[in-house]
Amino acid sequence: MIRVNSQSGKGGIAYLLEKDHDLRLPRRLQVEFSQRVQAIADATGKELASADIWAAFQAEYLQTDQPFRFIEYRTAPDGHTGGACKLTATVREHGRERPLSGKGNGPIDAFTDALNRHFGLNVRVVDYHEHAIGAGADATAVSYVEVCMDGDPVSLFGVGVDGNIVTASLRAVVSAVNRALRQESGKTDAALDAA
Repeated sequence: MIRVNSQSGKGGIAYLLEKDHDLRLPRRLQVEFSQRVQAIADATGKELASADIWAAFQAEYLQTDQPFRFIEYRTAPDGHTGGACKLTATVREHGRERPLSGKGNGPIDAFTDALNRHFGLNVRVVDYHEHAIGAGADATAVSYVEVCMDGDPVSLFGVGVDGNIVTASLRAVVSAVNRALRQESGKTDAALDAA
């Protein structure tokens, strides 16, 4: 039995997520998420069970749908840019569906281009990992995308899960962007409270 409390390291948390949910978190994501788990353990004063860690992971990375929620995408080769990808997508922003389009060297790059152009963001992907959960026709893809925004040197991860690897990747980008915007909003709120 592995018990996780406020003094636990990232290894035990990552082990439980892999053992119970087949997630193989990249090292920097392990560090990032372990800080969240430790904060929960500090706040509650209790040890966290595997189910608690999974609930915290879902809340932090998989259930982030504000301000953006990914709906769908389509890609096509862009004949004008030598094999680059042209992507059209739909995201829901605060409940309102918005069509986007962008270009890049692949679907993720084209999607970040679309987000940047349509919403005035400055999203840059700095790392990407993916793997399958399960095997065969029932396999699901999980993507881990690390992004920086607005020139901030601090990066954040997003996670996406879907039967289609591109959809999982684009969901991961939206997860990271929503987390970054939520943290930025929290910093702004804290600054206003201090003033």
